[in-house]
Amino acid sequence: MSHQVDRVLDEVDTALRQLRRSMRGIPVRREGLKAMHDKMAKSMGQLTVALDDARSTIKN
Repeated sequence: MSHQVDRVLDEVDTALRQLRRSMRGIPVRREGLKAMHDKMAKSMGQLTVALDDARSTIKN
């Protein structure tokens, strides 16, 4: 199970990096996109930290 958590964290990291690259050149202030992006990024950061902290309690 811990291996699955590692894989999910890696995939989330990859997706967030891709999102950051995709955001370049987009007028982010338009239609509240920046606010939505920031809210999503903060939520994903909290989820990532929670999963990383819970890794030791998840048994194989």
